[in-house]
Amino acid sequence: MSAHDTYQRKTKALAPRLSPPGRVAKQCAAPAEESVTAETPHFDYVIVGAGSSGAVLAHRLSEDPATRVCLIEAGPRDRSPLIRVPLGVMVLTKDRRHNWLYASTPQAALDGRRISIPRGRVLGGSSAINGMIYIRGHRADYDDWAAMGCTGWDYDSVLPYFRKSEANSDPALDDAYHGRDGPLSVSDLRDPSPVDADFLDAAGQLQLGACADFNTPEPEGMGLYQVTQKGGKRHSTAEAFLKPVRGRPNLRIETGIEVERIEITDRRATAVLGRRADGTIMRIAAAGEIILSAGAIGSPDILLRSGIGPADEIAGWGGAPVHDLPGVGRNLQDHVDCMVICRTQSRAAYGVSLPALPRRALDLLNWVTRSRGMFASNMVEAGGFVRSSPAEPRPDIQFHLIPGLKSHRGRMVEWGHGVSVHTCVLRPDSRGSVTRSGPEGRPQVDLGLLQADSDTERLLRGIALARRILRQDPMARHGLTEVIPGEAVTDEPGLRAYLRRHARTVYHPVGTCAMGTDGAAVVDPALRVNGLRGMRVVDASIMPRIVSGNTNAPAIMIAEKAADMIRADRRV
Repeated sequence: MSAHDTYQRKTKALAPRLSPPGRVAKQCAAPAEESVTAETPHFDYVIVGAGSSGAVLAHRLSEDPATRVCLIEAGPRDRSPLIRVPLGVMVLTKDRRHNWLYASTPQAALDGRRISIPRGRVLGGSSAINGMIYIRGHRADYDDWAAMGCTGWDYDSVLPYFRKSEANSDPALDDAYHGRDGPLSVSDLRDPSPVDADFLDAAGQLQLGACADFNTPEPEGMGLYQVTQKGGKRHSTAEAFLKPVRGRPNLRIETGIEVERIEITDRRATAVLGRRADGTIMRIAAAGEIILSAGAIGSPDILLRSGIGPADEIAGWGGAPVHDLPGVGRNLQDHVDCMVICRTQSRAAYGVSLPALPRRALDLLNWVTRSRGMFASNMVEAGGFVRSSPAEPRPDIQFHLIPGLKSHRGRMVEWGHGVSVHTCVLRPDSRGSVTRSGPEGRPQVDLGLLQADSDTERLLRGIALARRILRQDPMARHGLTEVIPGEAVTDEPGLRAYLRRHARTVYHPVGTCAMGTDGAAVVDPALRVNGLRGMRVVDASIMPRIVSGNTNAPAIMIAEKAADMIRADRRV
């Protein structure tokens, strides 16, 4: 008897094990002797990944009561109080329960270092563990996608989808660019640090302009970031898009299921095969479509494990090629970043020290009673978009200010006070990949950081500008002592060595299931997997080029637009 026949026999012998519609599933009891397979009823749509894109899709597709939707998440429910407390981001980036905690392969241009890649593994995905900054990017990012053949993805076409999801609470912003009634709360920080204003004043002394709204078509200049918060608490896509609709009888939300592969029959995606922590194997069938929303690492990895990708490569690591699609896992892009970190003599910045302990206790009380103060901070409060050279056609560098002492040694907290400035390259030329070394184990993620000399040159120019800002009077009065690169590091060899020792990313991986019309594209402009039926990818992995800024808002937009395209296809 073949493995497939055995699988079918076990399936027929078992009753469905999924939870009732509209409820989040509880874990199944462990089987007495061996893993078993449970067949489920057919759904119209099975969505893999309940993160920034998947939660939006589940909300929108289940708006039609005649449509049966199943949403699968590998991680747990979003019950941890650390998720709602914005300052919890400091813990969540290292938390194994809610985070995949990927790591890169050794990076050749970074002295062989492995770079951490936190990705959300919980309802809400990375929107439940990220820095909450709401940024869309530059008009030219999307117009470039359209120029590459991605019809319908130009800026004017995607703007309505940004507005559709947004509930912006700042009445001063232009309604032409902002939504007021969407599910996702976008707001100003309630109590930004006074250090933010000093940083912005220092930037102004260098003639870097102010930007009152980073989500206009062509953002440039410095200012305070808006965040995905509501009432001083994180507003993840699980909170915004799933929580209000969990009672829908046509929506089934399953947690604790890691997807192993997608079943393909006659070049059509027919079912998702997943495994619970207790070893129970679940088969979840789709009468309509299977939609991968597992992110720029998870989605290509599921395709590869399903035999979809470069056929020779899959066969080489012991997989079974099903559909030759060379672009799967290629084109990985991320915003390469390096920090300038300074200690301060002043205690105006956030920090942990004996004199500051009473203030930290008051901060905690302020959060518990009013959801205000330091614990409502996303810790990345101010920054902006600048050009590292007058020759740049648009901003190529983004700053993120942390009004606190970031550890350069990988610690969660450093003793003392300080300020830290992220400097990242917005449109890197370097490319990486997501591959596998065998059928089991984790994917191999090569970020490819600083492989292109142009990225190094831009980053060096950006770091030089960040240091100049910190040396202006409004910041210098805090009594700064530079930790990295260090006051003595001024020559080019020293700065290049500093980049090799300290550069990493700001956790914006995209591009590994790129949209397009050429032979390298994984999905077409409707996000359908090329050469297969009944399957799409809807998340940041479809970006052919990375956007000029934080990627969470674009991932939400992608799902909003995809939902309309999916429903339009269903009506045909």
